[in-house]
Amino acid sequence: MAALAWLLIPLFAAVGAAIWASWAARNRTSGDVAELDGYSRFREAMEKSHSGTEPA
Repeated sequence: MAALAWLLIPLFAAVGAAIWASWAARNRTSGDVAELDGYSRFREAMEKSHSGTEPA
């Protein structure tokens, strides 16, 4: 039984490493597009003139 435990430890480590590697290599371009859209909306809002709040 002890030999089985020593064989399962590296197996679990390899499975964990494979899961982590697939997560680290995922495609992350979709988040960038959403962030750029939000940034462009923010810039448009900042460029609008404020009505009725002109400083004296």
